[in-house]
Parts: sequence; C-alpha cells; structure tokens
Amino acid sequence: MLSCVTTPQDLDERFRSELAALRPAETAGRPDAPVRAGTGLTGERARQLFDAQLASRHLDLAARWLRSFDEGYYTIGSSGHEGNAGVAAALRPGDPALLHYRSGAFYCARAAQVPGTDPLRDVLRGLVASAKEPIAGGRHKIFGSAELQIIPTTSTIASHLPRAVGLAFAVTRDTDTDTVVVASFGDASVNHASATAAFNTVGWYAHNGEKLPLLMVCEDNGFGISVRSPEGWVAATLRSRPGIRYFEADGCDLAATYDAAVEATRWVRRERRPAVLHLTTVRLMGHAGADAEVAYRAPAEIAGELARDPIVSTARLLVDAGVLTPDEVVGRYDEIGWEVRRVAEEVLTEPKLSSAAEVTSPLAPRRPVRVARAVAAAAETLGQGRDQRLSGSSGKLPEQAGGLTLAQAVNATLADALVAFPRTLVFGEDVAEKGGVYGVTKGLRDRFGPERVFDTLLDETSILGLALGAGTGGLLPVPEIQYLAYLHNAVDQLRGEAATMQFFSNGAYRNPMVVRIAGLAYQQGFGGHFHNDNAVAALRDIPGLVVAVPARAEDAGPLLRTCLAAALVDGSVCVFLEPIALYHTRDLYADGDNRWLGQYDAPADWSTRHVPIGRARVYESGTAEDVTVITFGNGVRLSLRAAATLAEEGIGCRVVDLRWLSPLPVADIIREAASTGRVLVVDETRRSGGVGEGVLAALVDAGYVGVARRVAAVDSFVPLGPAAQHVLVSEEQIVQGARSLLAR
Repeated sequence: MLSCVTTPQDLDERFRSELAALRPAETAGRPDAPVRAGTGLTGERARQLFDAQLASRHLDLAARWLRSFDEGYYTIGSSGHEGNAGVAAALRPGDPALLHYRSGAFYCARAAQVPGTDPLRDVLRGLVASAKEPIAGGRHKIFGSAELQIIPTTSTIASHLPRAVGLAFAVTRDTDTDTVVVASFGDASVNHASATAAFNTVGWYAHNGEKLPLLMVCEDNGFGISVRSPEGWVAATLRSRPGIRYFEADGCDLAATYDAAVEATRWVRRERRPAVLHLTTVRLMGHAGADAEVAYRAPAEIAGELARDPIVSTARLLVDAGVLTPDEVVGRYDEIGWEVRRVAEEVLTEPKLSSAAEVTSPLAPRRPVRVARAVAAAAETLGQGRDQRLSGSSGKLPEQAGGLTLAQAVNATLADALVAFPRTLVFGEDVAEKGGVYGVTKGLRDRFGPERVFDTLLDETSILGLALGAGTGGLLPVPEIQYLAYLHNAVDQLRGEAATMQFFSNGAYRNPMVVRIAGLAYQQGFGGHFHNDNAVAALRDIPGLVVAVPARAEDAGPLLRTCLAAALVDGSVCVFLEPIALYHTRDLYADGDNRWLGQYDAPADWSTRHVPIGRARVYESGTAEDVTVITFGNGVRLSLRAAATLAEEGIGCRVVDLRWLSPLPVADIIREAASTGRVLVVDETRRSGGVGEGVLAALVDAGYVGVARRVAAVDSFVPLGPAAQHVLVSEEQIVQGARSLLAR
C-alpha cells in the first residue's frame, strides 16, 4: 500500500483496513454520555464532528481527483488537520473566524451549526473556480462565508493575524457582547514577521490591561512545505509570548482537541484576553498535490504519521464508545464520499468567470453619486452640531479662523469627521498625546477622548492590521503612518490584505479605511531619505487602492472628506499622502504673501466644493495657451512659481494638479493636454517607476499627438542637507523644460 508517497488511495485503503480490524463495543453507548472518561465530548457531538471530518477528507480526495483531469485548481488539503472540527464545536457560529488553508473540517463543522448551508458545494465550487462559489466567486479557493462568519484570508502565511488583532479590538467596542475572535495558522507561520507583529501587539495590549478576546490556534504539523520546525521550537515560541495564555492538545485526538478548545474559548470569553491553542497534527498527502515528500522525508516517517490519521482515531473513539459499529462507520464514510463525488460532478458544469469586467467587479466599487450624498449628509449633521465643532482652544469654527495651512486644514477635517461619523477612529504613533510629529492631530485626543484618538505601539504592520480589523468590524479607521519610508516594511497589509478583501469575498466583506501618510520630499534642514521618501510606486501598483495627494489647504478638506465618504459608502481603501514640506507653508510667490494658505469650507459649502475621486484641478497662468504642466504635491507649488516666471516671458501655462495618483484623472489629463498640444510632466517621484510614467502612458493610450517631456527626480534615495537639491526637481528645471517644448 504505502510506498514513498501517501496517495488518496493509501488513505482510503488504510482507513478501511483499520476499521476492518476493529470489533464493536459490547454495549451501545448513550449519545449524551462522554465518549471516554474525563472528556466533555459526548457521543452525539463526536458523531456530528466525525461527519465534518469525513466531509473534509473526501473534499481533499475530490480535489486530487478533479486535478487529475485538469478540472480542479487547488490541492492544498486539510488531511491530518481534521481535529480542527473540535475547535469549531467549542465556538459559537457567530464568533468571527479567520482560517488558514487546512481548515476544511472547521468549515464543515461550523456549517453544521447553521441550517441551510451547504459546505460540500461551497468548497467544491472553489476547487473548480466556479463563478457560483459563494465567497470569492471563482477568484480563489478560500475558506470564507458571510453566513458562517468566516472571514476569507489570503495564502500569504500569517498575514491575517494582524487583522485578527484589530477585529478583536473592534469587538471590544461593543460592551454588550462576549464574542470571541478566532484565527488559525500553521507552525511555520510563527516565524513570519506578520505573526510576530500580531503576537507582540496582542501581548502589548494585554500588558496594558486592555481587553482583546482573541483565540489564536496554531496547527503544528512540523513542516513549512519541506522545512522542518525544530523540535520544541513552536511550543517554546508560543509559551514565551507575554500576555498570551497558552493551551495545548493532540490535534489528532478529537476529544483532547475539543476539551482544550472548550477550556481555551471559555477562558478568552470570560477574561476578554488573548490565548493561543497549540495543536500537534500531521500532514497527510504532502503540502499539496505536486509535493513529493520522499525528497525530504523517509518512508518510515511518512508511515508513522499515517498511523496518527485523525479520522481513524475518531472512528476508533466512536467504536470503542459504542456510538457506532465499524460497519456503520464505513457506511457513513462511503455515504459522504458518494455525496461529495455527486456534487463534484454537478459543479463541473457551472460557469467560470468569463470577462475582465466580471473578474474585477468587486475589486473597488465606485459610486460617486452616493459618495457625494454621504459628504452632504455629513455636512447636514455638522450643521446641527455647532457646539461640537467649536475648537477647544480658540472657541472658533475652522471656517472662521481665516487662512489655514495644510496641516491645520487636515486637523480641522479630521475633527469634523470625528463629529460627523461616530465610528471614526484616529490612531498611530504619536498622534494622541503629542498631537503628531508635525502637530497635524494636535488637540484631537483632548476633544474626542482616548477611546477615539489614541497612540499605538511603534509597528506599522500592527497599525495597519488594527485598521484592517477595525474596518472589518464596522468602524471607520484613520490610521497614520508617520513617514512614507516606514510604510514599505508593512505594505503587504495594504497590498495582500486590505485591497484584496472585497475581491476575494465578492463584496461580502470589506475593510474601509483612510491611511494618512506623511511623505514626499523637500523638507528643509531635516531628515534625509527616511523623512523625505518620494517613492509611491508600491502604492500605485495595488489594484483598487485610492491614493490622494493634497497640495494645499483648500484642497485638503474636500479630498479627505471624499476619501472618508468613499470608505463609508464603497468600503474603499484610501491612502491620503500628505506632503510634509507643505504642512506649514504659508507663502507662494514671496515671503509674507500668505497665498498658500486656504480657507476652510463651511459645511454648507461642502457639496459645491466636493471633489470626486479622479478629478484634477487646473490653474491658469498668463494666456494659459502655450504649455500644459501636469504635476502634484510639492510640484504644484514649484510649477506655479515657475509659471509666474514664464508668464513674464510671455509664455502661458496651464498647471494641472492631479490630486489623485490612483486612479489618475485621465479624462482631465487628456483634455488639458489637448488644449495646448505641449505637455510638461513635473514628477517629484523617481524617474523610474514614478507617477510621470503613468501620465505619459495615459496620453499615449488616448492617442495624444502633441509633444511631451518630463522632469522627474533622479533614481536615487534623497540625501541629507543641500545634496538633496541635486536629485530633486527644481523650479529652474521646470522653466527650462517648458522653454524646450516651445523651442521644438
């Protein structure tokens, strides 16, 4: 039977062989009695969970069968991990679950608790990429269901754990619930940066006395594909985490798993504190269908793990307890197997996604009319709450304060959001007590309290994970990443988690958020690269992500309000990139002219001043007939100053502030380019991978026939002090670029 690789046939034959060797119990067991001494698992509950285990096993066998004739597209199975059915039984069906990819038995056991669900069809539709699959709609094979409160996760190991921490945080906002959040992961995942961030964050909050009802389940089969977890490493790692209660059990023993899961769940539910349940399991049939374990495991070791097969273990438990006879076990095994095969044959004929429009439909829905209405509704709310809007220090409304800087305008907009949208949270490093490194959030904690404006630990992955979970939990998070350069070690929380949620759940789940990031270059006398980062390619490359860049105060409010409304209405994930060098800039052309200050809009004017996603702003200088300058951020101020110089030479410019880097305002770009036939792209990001590439590509795609050139930052990190001038775009370069266009 067993050679050097465990096959589906091996598992099937061994199961039958083991059952044939069993003898019925002398007396029938009572369904309500424990299946053995010392356990809380009854015969009836064990029988139900055995059905879930069998269903999961046969789904794995079906996956291999479907793949054998190129109709199945996923073979990472749950065989050897079926003990997680016991974890599902210890929880309530309303407890949110974020599951890793060996959770077939958990999924089937949870479905058995919710009438009207069909886990076999759900999973099989995922295997064949059916467009009727109920969570991802054929976009991915994933365990997820809105009905079952199972939030889909990606295949990036452990990247869902920071979200789980955030979701547990969101759950605690409702003091009338004792809900527990559960998240499962494999043993190799404990080494991943995302996992260590989650462990550290949940422990940090627990150490501070804050409640986080999170049960983390580590299913330890000893391998990450072919790499072994060193003996004792996983247990030592999990036991050593401060603030996290440790539980353990043999994951191949259903009764032991159930008892430990019940104990752990009760503790988390009662104490509202985090715990980890460490289950030792086996991995049968390798990592996935193409994995030949013989390359890194001896046949004797493979055979030894096969002897721990959890469904054989549960079958023996049921027979010894007199709940089922060996023949009844085999009969149930075959009955579920035939049902899985029948459903598999049915889903084979179901339609697949048939167009790019179908594939991308849930990615980033845009409903601009509803967004505009949400802005108007917020304005109406604020019109009725004048006292709440009064600034704590000046006693004035922001629209009565005269000209504001960019930083002041962002502060006023955040304050209005905290009034208009009660579920808004503002958080990040130094945002509360200090009021932000640049004072942008100054006074917000004092006005709205530490429950809504608070400092986090210093870890960008955890900040974004907190936002992910808070958004999934129904809140409107506005996290701050202190500097753009600090984002890059955590960007997968945006790319792999935030941006994919609606895509992989077909819109059933979402994680709205507006991520504020201080960034771009031109800070005078401070920072070097890490405080003057001008790299945004990693953001513009993320499908569906909205990226806004306000250049001045009068645009900051409308853009930020649009991002907040889009997050609320469409579940959008938005990045609000704030140019540090412009935070406190007051002057445009001459010292003391105050022409970079802007008036804050009164709520009554919000509708008329509303800026939809993907709309640019145009400034006219001189005749505005000679050159179109397309830019953003710091480039707007530089270009307006350059345009004034050019106007003195009789050269008229149209300066286009993109305002949105993703999606680009393509229609405005094309219109304004055509108006002069000469385009100068002023791009403060790097020449390679910068925003300018996207602008020029949009012009080419539209058939633009005029002339175009660009000035952009050098492909370099930004150095310290005056040396930065050698790699960044200057006013003089802009002037020379415009002149060269006219000389052609």
